[in-house]
Amino acid sequence: MIVSFAVVAAVDAWITNLLATAGIDGGPVRGTAICILVAALIVPAQLELARIAAAKNLDIFLPVTLAASIILGTFSYWPQILPLSPAITLMLLAALVLSALFLCQYLRHGTSSVLANCGAGCLSICYVGLLIGFVPAIRIDFGLKPMLMFVFVVKGADIGAYAIGKTFGKHKFSPRISPRKTWEGLAGAMAAAAIVAVFFTRLFGIMSWWLAVLYGVCFAFIGQISDLAESLMKRDAEQKDSANKLPGFGGILDIIDSPIGAAPFAYVFFLFAN
Repeated sequence: MIVSFAVVAAVDAWITNLLATAGIDGGPVRGTAICILVAALIVPAQLELARIAAAKNLDIFLPVTLAASIILGTFSYWPQILPLSPAITLMLLAALVLSALFLCQYLRHGTSSVLANCGAGCLSICYVGLLIGFVPAIRIDFGLKPMLMFVFVVKGADIGAYAIGKTFGKHKFSPRISPRKTWEGLAGAMAAAAIVAVFFTRLFGIMSWWLAVLYGVCFAFIGQISDLAESLMKRDAEQKDSANKLPGFGGILDIIDSPIGAAPFAYVFFLFAN
């Protein structure tokens, strides 16, 4: 997966050079390959979330949630090539999505479970579409290297948490939500994330080393909390994994849960760090 993501990043850089003067202001169009990857991840992630919701007798209206999530997930890309007002466009999109959810609810279920189904649809759009949209936003607004740093730090934290937690973990971190998570694993996540962050910043000069350590520690913790958020939904639906497509992982949601939950905070971090 690391190699695959690195290839996508390299292709993204190549396309950006190719579209060096294609933007509406004559500038480069960034994030094309990353947005394609995000859209490709959103589809199975929404299907898995619909499966989790169905276990609780909730109907997520996939035609609406898929379209809205892909638009939100790639929203930062389109102002580069279209003369859009982001605030007005988002307000219009929200209004149209709500209307579409109510229409689907009426056609499928009438007045039964309106709040539950429409609420689940809104949650799925925000969780998958809105949150993941900050990943291409980091790439577009701050560059390819900060985005790579973000993804590798968060996933490095997952690796550190698993390795140290599996080997030394004894004290449960959140036994009601995720019994396998331990405080030792969290410490391993922070150590691994800090090492990866310092490596990236020393290699590419993204930020000072002490800020990189802070970055790694903070986003190791946020990434683990984001993982718990997905586990919260799975436990409610009595599902161990979001799917069984990827041996050793589960589903796409089980892989992207920590990065998408941490992405908005990473965007804010880079905003102030720059």
